[in-house]
Amino acid sequence: MSTTNLTTPLGAIRTPLSFIIIAGCLIAMMSFGVRSTAGLFTLPLTSEFGWSRETWGLAFAVQNLIWGLIQPIAGGFADKHGTAKTLIIGTIIYALGVLLLAYGGTELTLFLGAGLLMGLGIGTASFAVVMAAFGRAVPAEKRSFVFGIATAASSAGQFVFAPVGQQLINGFGWQNALLIFAITLLAIIPLSFFLRGKTEHQADDGRDMPLFETLREAFKHRSYVLLVAGFFVCGFHLAFVTVHMPAYLVQCGLSPTVGSWALALIGLFNIVGSLGAGYLAGRLPKQFLLASIYLSRVVITGLFLLLPITEWTTYVFAAVTGLLWLATVPPTAALVTNFFGPKYMGMLYGFAFLSHQIGSFFGVWLGGVSFDLTGNYDLVWYLGMMIGLLSAALHLPIREKRAPHFAVIAPGE
Repeated sequence: MSTTNLTTPLGAIRTPLSFIIIAGCLIAMMSFGVRSTAGLFTLPLTSEFGWSRETWGLAFAVQNLIWGLIQPIAGGFADKHGTAKTLIIGTIIYALGVLLLAYGGTELTLFLGAGLLMGLGIGTASFAVVMAAFGRAVPAEKRSFVFGIATAASSAGQFVFAPVGQQLINGFGWQNALLIFAITLLAIIPLSFFLRGKTEHQADDGRDMPLFETLREAFKHRSYVLLVAGFFVCGFHLAFVTVHMPAYLVQCGLSPTVGSWALALIGLFNIVGSLGAGYLAGRLPKQFLLASIYLSRVVITGLFLLLPITEWTTYVFAAVTGLLWLATVPPTAALVTNFFGPKYMGMLYGFAFLSHQIGSFFGVWLGGVSFDLTGNYDLVWYLGMMIGLLSAALHLPIREKRAPHFAVIAPGE
């Protein structure tokens, strides 16, 4: 069985690589799974406390931005102090946010709980931090595939927690359901034991650099800048479809049930797409794989808008979109690791993810603006296609080589 050295204050302990991957996937499932149930609580909480949908939605928009802003900080903390400490801190904050949402009852506690604390918690106990641990624990040739596994595990969490969450609400009420979720999140703490410390690969991975020098040198690397810019588009696409497609389908004459099943199909096929992207990223040039994913999104969206919007064309669109949904994550994370090594992966992937979350904010916001101004979502559908083409073009010049000042010292890196 493959093992990885994890250095702790108590000495070197050999943790089987399979244990690291299994524990990391369970953490990703729980962290993302709880977060994916937010929509289940919209009607119960807004009805209970008289909150408007705008107020509810803005709290979760704040959550997305906080998540994106904290990600590079959490990644840098994990790079320096270890993944386990980061996950434990994030889990406690995350659980406190869920509890405040359950027992607060005011708009202030809504924004503090669902917005600030849950955003901080998700950002420091999410699959991005787990992927940084995987990047340090596995050989370079296997990283893309295990990044795909971590991403797929997050998607699986949506399928586990969404139906369970609805049953908990039906059986015990929304408040007790949130309490159970908060307690469930605490299971991340013992699982983080398997991801503690730093790997042998990190010890000789280039010279140590202060934070601002690391960022300055990273953003001098043209390929990284192009990658970060392209990831903005991914967030734009995902957030717009997630929030606005169900309403768009109702506007097209379909039932709300079709929209819910479309989102479910996206999640289901996302598992396949994430694993497939992780596999292909280890065998194909990652920049060309990413360009193909963004171009494919443009093609499937164009066909969807050109053809009559029916139940079956919607399901086909959802299935293909699911294959492309988070397929960008494994090759993007692998490129960041290739550029800078596993030592800096957590922080510098975090900055790429911040770009993704800013794109998410604009995708949600512009969708609402478009509908209020024109009565439909056409402008944002077409804008998404145009920036999809731009993102595909941005990825083509990317080169898979180590950035200057991040020289490889350890053999095999």
